[in-house]
Amino acid sequence: MKKILVLHTGGTIAMQEDEHGAVTPNLVNPLYSTIESLSSIASVVVDDYLNIPSPHMTPSLMVDLAKRLKERVQNDSLDGIVVTHGTDTLEETAYLLDLVLNIENPVVVTGAMRSSNELGSDGPHNLISAVKTAASDEAYGKGVLVVLNDEIHTAKNVTKTHSSNIATFQSPQYGPIGIVTKRGVNFHHTLSHRECHPVDSLTKKVSLLKTYAGMEADIVEAVADAGINGLVIEAFGQGNVPPAIMPALDRLIKKQIPVVLVSRCYSGVVQDTYGYDGGGRTLKDLGVIFTNGLNGQKARLKLMVALELTTDNEQLQQIFLT
Repeated sequence: MKKILVLHTGGTIAMQEDEHGAVTPNLVNPLYSTIESLSSIASVVVDDYLNIPSPHMTPSLMVDLAKRLKERVQNDSLDGIVVTHGTDTLEETAYLLDLVLNIENPVVVTGAMRSSNELGSDGPHNLISAVKTAASDEAYGKGVLVVLNDEIHTAKNVTKTHSSNIATFQSPQYGPIGIVTKRGVNFHHTLSHRECHPVDSLTKKVSLLKTYAGMEADIVEAVADAGINGLVIEAFGQGNVPPAIMPALDRLIKKQIPVVLVSRCYSGVVQDTYGYDGGGRTLKDLGVIFTNGLNGQKARLKLMVALELTTDNEQLQQIFLT
């Protein structure tokens, strides 16, 4: 029987709703009753590591979490790991773990959209599905996975798409890579390449701005004046921005502050297609770094990691094309 660590960080999956309808952290994790029923699936050990709402999660805490997981794998001879997490920032923690963890053991992140005492609570079922996945031989070497609603997603592609629906986690361009059923875990495709950049800390300040019609240059300049080390821009469509912000982006790049471009669209990648002022081609000529389908929040984390490795713009571009 596989030895699986279930490490808790908090979130709705560990909360309860009070008589006034407010959902708050619970002192005793309500998942303990579910863990007792997992003995037929795996030998489970528990680590009550954190108990915070996911909006309280930070990149520094994510790196600390990665260190904790490495230590537990090395010291406890684990076969797999399940991390329970709040859904608001779950995709970011999962992706950061995927970027920095250089272990082949399955790591599965799960959560819940409904608190433990709400009717139709999804936490216990998601935990069971996550443990099944972490104990699966096929999950080995696939990087960090996200499992909710009986679907298995890669940390790189998954995102939260609905504010309250239990089917909120989707991989817009590629779909889930597997499913969990009563009879077991079935993978039907996988990533062709997994990257890993093990870093011990994140020391760089990176901001994220979303473009909008008529966006003013002083917004970009104000962020630049905040002492940032990098900037991610969520651009229109295939990678286009309002022309008014072009001079501000140019000044950032000339100050050796990298600017990374993603699309604010639900699916697709940015490309240097349009040659008008503010178009992708002019941004490319300016030295803006293009990504290969990451959303804004994940591109920000990747830039934070990449800046611990290099500040060279060409090398950063290669990292983001991986």
